[in-house]
Amino acid sequence: MGENYKFHYQLVSHPNKPYIIFLHGFIGQLDEFDEVIQLLGTEFSYLTVDLPGHGKTQVFGEDKYYNIEQTAQALINLLDELHIPKCFLVGYSMGGRLALYLTLYFPERFDKVILESASPGLVTEQERIERIKKDEQIARKLLRCVSKSEFREFLLNWYNQPIFGSIKNHPGFDRMLASRLQNQPLELAKSLRIMGTGSQLSLWHKLKDNTVPLLLLVGHNDDKFININIQMSGICPVAQLKIISNSAHNIHLENTPEFVQYIQDFLAG
Repeated sequence: MGENYKFHYQLVSHPNKPYIIFLHGFIGQLDEFDEVIQLLGTEFSYLTVDLPGHGKTQVFGEDKYYNIEQTAQALINLLDELHIPKCFLVGYSMGGRLALYLTLYFPERFDKVILESASPGLVTEQERIERIKKDEQIARKLLRCVSKSEFREFLLNWYNQPIFGSIKNHPGFDRMLASRLQNQPLELAKSLRIMGTGSQLSLWHKLKDNTVPLLLLVGHNDDKFININIQMSGICPVAQLKIISNSAHNIHLENTPEFVQYIQDFLAG
């Protein structure tokens, strides 16, 4: 398995401080949580990683190595290589789906898990088929981005989606956009096709048996994910749901201080 991935990651160690691994969302990369980490300071140690199809991580071999199952196993292998037997886990959006998969299939590795704007996938085959069709259209748009300006145009359209609320007005938006532009559209298209919500098998049925404490964070202006996470917290006894003010899908950018406060309270509690 190891030979199929060359992960680009950053490790920040503070002696005797527990590790948090942060998993970014679609089109993100390992700098996604830099401001959060800055605010958390020396309370924790940190591992950030570019997920397959993103940043500088390289994937070798078949396309299946972009999927959620193979990626999860590869991350567990990375934790083994780095001698991190247990840690905290924070995942945003696509990274949240991956974080939930890791939690449910490798529960012994994670003490507490925070899912930001995440879902357990789609329940029915029909929903998945429809989502795959939608994602395929987006993937084709990505493949047509030959120049940086075309890719930039794609990203600006992407952030017009209702779930992102008014993120484009946020003072940090231009910096985030510059970071997103470092990605390769071809690789992103692969990630979307192979690890998109439609391609992922549903995790809903496993939620009720989960024993790892979960904090579900959703933005006040992200109705779609508020509804999903209300259902999740109803099924999973060890999950608590918090709705964060002044934010939509990308809480950690739009309301960093409150996001950090919830992480500190939950992980220290």
